[in-house]
Amino acid sequence: MGLLAVGGPRFVEKVDLQRYEITRRLGSGADYDVRAAIDRETGTEVALKRPVPQAVSRKQHGAIEARTERLLAAYDRAGDAGGLLAPVLGYADTAVHDDFFGEDLGEPYTVFVQELAPGIPLLGDMMSRFTGVPIGAGQNLFAMFPLIQANGAPPFPVHNQLLDLEQSYLEAGFILMDLRPQNVFYQPGAARIQVIDSGALAGINDPAPRGRPPLDVNDACLELLKFYSTPDEPPQDAAGYRDARGVRPIVNIQQELMEIRRSLLGSGDEVSASAEVILSKIESRSYSDYKPFRTDLAAFLGAISGRNRGLDEFESARAAWREALDWLRGDYWTRFKFDADTELAVYAD
Repeated sequence: MGLLAVGGPRFVEKVDLQRYEITRRLGSGADYDVRAAIDRETGTEVALKRPVPQAVSRKQHGAIEARTERLLAAYDRAGDAGGLLAPVLGYADTAVHDDFFGEDLGEPYTVFVQELAPGIPLLGDMMSRFTGVPIGAGQNLFAMFPLIQANGAPPFPVHNQLLDLEQSYLEAGFILMDLRPQNVFYQPGAARIQVIDSGALAGINDPAPRGRPPLDVNDACLELLKFYSTPDEPPQDAAGYRDARGVRPIVNIQQELMEIRRSLLGSGDEVSASAEVILSKIESRSYSDYKPFRTDLAAFLGAISGRNRGLDEFESARAAWREALDWLRGDYWTRFKFDADTELAVYAD
């Protein structure tokens, strides 16, 4: 039985949009426009998510509506995985919402409401890079090159919490895909993630996409490897932390595996060997659960960390890391539920 057979949202509360007052725009991605709003009944700040207006105005938002239906249906079954997924608070009926948003689109669509995720996105709004915002800072600082850990934080918290979320949804019958850094919020002080978009998912018995095997654990493992790890040596200049890395969607698995193998050239014997264990298992589609992948990924990340600590330039790399960390005190990040002084204090010398 495919996921769509669940029949849409059943337990997520239906809400009236008039109970919310929009306060500001949070951002816009390929599918969703996101606004912050105040819940007039509770006084809490929430996120309102709807199809991007450009797609609605062109009547091209059908796929986004289907994605929303799947997201809500899966949430009814699997929940928020102990807070690793931003809780869904409700949804408004599919309708024309022009009056509420002050627009003239003339097309019906669904709006759903989530808790406002604490922290910063690991990847900022792509359009903001044109104004000089270092949108890739979170991804690089806390996932790709975690040279300095928060006091008391476990090793590799981004990777392990993403795997916790994947494992939780797998046990409920789903493969969570497209967990790219723009969909992951991170609290540096607490070393805690919260994912804001679980719409790109598949039921474990869904039919295969055209021209490829059915989606399974191995596809999610490849995404986590691609979006959150690199065998590259850490930047010696803060500028190396500005831009996103490896966020292009995976289209061809074999091509992706080949590119990762190419990136391993010169990375060191232990790094290459531990990576090849993962790549070979993904290639043969050997992972059926996230637990063995977690073990293999820990070995790979540990090998990278050990190699980096042995570099002659390691201390200068850490200095570049700290310089890039201070970017998070900039105005761009204040739009999020994030207090830089509090969150970054745990990285003080």
